Amino acid sequence: MKVLMIAPPGAGKGTQGVVIAGHFGIPHIATGDLLRDHVARATPLGQQVQHLLDRGELVPDEIVLEMVREAMEQARGAGYVIDGIPRTMEQARRLYEIGLELDMTADVALHLQVEDAELVRRLSQRGAEQGRSDDEEDVVRRRLELYYEVTHPILEWYGERGILVTVDAMRPADQVGRHILTALEVMKQMTEGNRDLPRRPVDLSGLGAAFGTQG
Repeated sequence: MKVLMIAPPGAGKGTQGVVIAGHFGIPHIATGDLLRDHVARATPLGQQVQHLLDRGELVPDEIVLEMVREAMEQARGAGYVIDGIPRTMEQARRLYEIGLELDMTADVALHLQVEDAELVRRLSQRGAEQGRSDDEEDVVRRRLELYYEVTHPILEWYGERGILVTVDAMRPADQVGRHILTALEVMKQMTEGNRDLPRRPVDLSGLGAAFGTQG
């Protein structure tokens, strides 16, 4: 199973990425964790990007894509869940080209949908608990502005490719995780059965309202 996660900061990409990776036995490639590790170790790359992370700005494509390519090469034959990229249309297209080169194009682009007020609440709380400078409220709002400006339009492109799956991520993480895994199991059967079948985007964001928050 090969999954890309598309979501605003604070939507739960990291949490759900771990759930997906554990369920399917695939590597969890989290670009934010990779970058923060470089910053913590004060590597040349970490020193280069620290000021960008502190301000909530995007890290140059060349740096992120090279890290992801290396991780994808190591994951060949196992699949992956990528968390943190693509964040721009250019990244999406270049990631698709890398997938073609490695025969590892994504099966699903998973969109976690969360209201802005909840995102600000979650990130502000995380920033207070963990002391992360990129979770201070003014930085959070800048990160959300960037998301809607350059990341959100990618959803239409993945929808046109027929691999977009949208999930309501406002609910508790365990409930969101169960709905995600159910959706991905269905998509896995479809892709393994016949990759040439016509695909269409799937919107599960109304499941919570339709069936309540249980289960």
